[in-house]
Amino acid sequence: MIQKTYLKTKDQCKVKFAVSIEDADRVEILGLNNDWDKPLAMSRKKNGIFECVQTLPKNSIHEFKYLVNGTEWRNDPDADSENPNEYGGTNSVLTV
Repeated sequence: MIQKTYLKTKDQCKVKFAVSIEDADRVEILGLNNDWDKPLAMSRKKNGIFECVQTLPKNSIHEFKYLVNGTEWRNDPDADSENPNEYGGTNSVLTV
């Protein structure tokens, strides 16, 4: 799930990422703000869903992927679209 909340007083949007992945011990987001070297850790809630909230600039586009347990790459089915990547797969695309 991706939930966007646009801030009225700033040119920013709070984006809540939530994903449920069975057997996951750790889920991270990579690629937001074109930063593929610094993973954003998602926190695991009691119901098993991993969540992360990020503030992103309005009128921006971000490619990202989830990294599960440090080894498995996944896209978000709720992303706005997908773009091909240099590895023969696709990245999730978020338009804010």
